[in-house]
Amino acid sequence: MPNDSFKDFATSLYSPAERIEEIIPDDLTDLAHVTRALNVSVAGTVRVITAGGDESDVFIAAGVPFPLRVTRVLATGTSATGIRGLY
Repeated sequence: MPNDSFKDFATSLYSPAERIEEIIPDDLTDLAHVTRALNVSVAGTVRVITAGGDESDVFIAAGVPFPLRVTRVLATGTSATGIRGLY
């Protein structure tokens, strides 16, 4: 196992993500974890509900982490694909 020189440092919202999970957009189901950021493999609109409770569309470019704390990614209104949640 590689040596992690940063394992004893506190994690914050500005820290690099430690986990990545595939997100399947769903109009009715919240994510298992609130994200720190979203990443997509094909650019497009992602309709989200934020950690603050706002529902909105955001355009996300492919391959670029978009710092946004979301609780749900909705299928209706989402055109981006290959969505990943960064935690």
